[in-house]
Amino acid sequence: MKTVKIYDTTLRDGSQSEDISFSVEDKIRIAHKLDGLGVHYIEGGWPGSNPKDLEFFKRVRRSDLKQAKIVAFGSTRHPDKTAEEDPNLKNLIEAKTEVVTIFGKCWDMHVEKALSTSLDENLRMVHDSLVFLKKHFAEVLFDAEHFFDGYKKNPAYALKVVQEAESAGADWVVLCDTNGGSLPSEVAEGCAQVRKKVSTRIGIHTHNDSELAVANTLVAVQAGVEQVQGTINGFGERCGNANLVSIIPNLKLKLGLDCVSAEQMKTLTDVSSFVYELANKTHWNHQPYVGKSAFAHKGGVHVSAIQKNRETYEHIEPETVGNVQRILISDLAGKSNIVLKAKEYGIDVNGNDPKVKKILDTLKSSEQLGYQYEGAEASFELLMRDALGEKEYFFDFVGFRVIVEKRSEDEEPISEATVKIRVNGVLEVTAAEGTGPVNALDKAIKKALGKFYPELENVSLFDYKVRILDEKKGTQAKTRVLVESGDHNSKWGTVGVSENIIEASWQALIDSLEYKLNAFSKNPRGR
Repeated sequence: MKTVKIYDTTLRDGSQSEDISFSVEDKIRIAHKLDGLGVHYIEGGWPGSNPKDLEFFKRVRRSDLKQAKIVAFGSTRHPDKTAEEDPNLKNLIEAKTEVVTIFGKCWDMHVEKALSTSLDENLRMVHDSLVFLKKHFAEVLFDAEHFFDGYKKNPAYALKVVQEAESAGADWVVLCDTNGGSLPSEVAEGCAQVRKKVSTRIGIHTHNDSELAVANTLVAVQAGVEQVQGTINGFGERCGNANLVSIIPNLKLKLGLDCVSAEQMKTLTDVSSFVYELANKTHWNHQPYVGKSAFAHKGGVHVSAIQKNRETYEHIEPETVGNVQRILISDLAGKSNIVLKAKEYGIDVNGNDPKVKKILDTLKSSEQLGYQYEGAEASFELLMRDALGEKEYFFDFVGFRVIVEKRSEDEEPISEATVKIRVNGVLEVTAAEGTGPVNALDKAIKKALGKFYPELENVSLFDYKVRILDEKKGTQAKTRVLVESGDHNSKWGTVGVSENIIEASWQALIDSLEYKLNAFSKNPRGR
């Protein structure tokens, strides 16, 4: 069976979408999810372009990835510099990744107008940069930028660029539809011509400006390409990149190609939702394969047929991509997801256990209120353990108060929080100031609980996101708060929902500490 390598660029290309910004913590967590999905390459960013990417490469080296190779991205040397003195290439080396990718121009117009250099100098830039990088990296990829546009305008030169990359030792030549304007027939022809000219392995990188990125990727594979590049949920600049969430099941289920394992593909829906949450974006319910509506049936004729034979209105079994069938008039599905999640958290539960239905009912009612548990795994685990009678309670909430005061126009506001809790019958009242109301609350809670549970001293708040759930209600709108916390050993996400942003934040903060205390009580040394 032919193997196709999956190259994910969500953390670099995906984050270039105008409405997406990942923190370093987000990028680390997404990298682990991608590794679990079976992605072969994870492009982490462009070293030297910003401090965040440098920090990511530094920290990801300490991550225990099972399969994926981390890739640093950059460009060919500058026309006025040698490869040895080019700062961009030096930054790639300093990232200390196993693999590196650089792009170079294939379109003569871009060479002359954008780079303001000659066609021959561009060839030397490609050659010099790759030869230099091959001395430092085991695997070097060359992104042939604007290949298909270049091939249409000047096919001889575009092919000469990829041949130059091969002669310089590139391990992969990746053909890019950078403007996203090519048709599948044009992509197929371009890939076939390159296949005749070079023996180096070929990849494909497409953009979605014509709504053809997935189709163009698939025809490229059928033309001999062995690596596909894209992003989770199709995130990316302008109209986005090729959507790996659609490409992966199309490769495996439709074309019968080896890319990820069947078990790994079952995590696809979870990975898609997880990235939506960390990107702070609304889920696309109608997204193929993984959307909430992808296998939902409402019409009477459809419902009647699907109950007799699911193939009547489903092109695949939803479970193969981690999704579920939904009969909207009765909503019969969902237990299998609960059982799978329980196993993930080390909880042994039978699908026929009445408690599973209780969890499912609680989950559905929570989602009706606006809760979303992708990216808030800790809150969901607490919900499950509570329904199963396995959750421990370490304190009782009595009340809290937050005061925000601004004393003069030229001074920053002062936030002060007072928290009342009861531990083993003892009432504890504490107050703390912070840089904002949430920070003050966080400090006050930990101050109140610290004397009883010293293990909370190591818990830090890493990230805080707010989503407005019903924008039409203005300042009365319900908000969802997603908090990421962690200690020296692990990180976890929690969620809160309320019309009051402070209340939603309180819920997420309390869940965070309850999760830590429950985990610590079960494994004092490991958590």
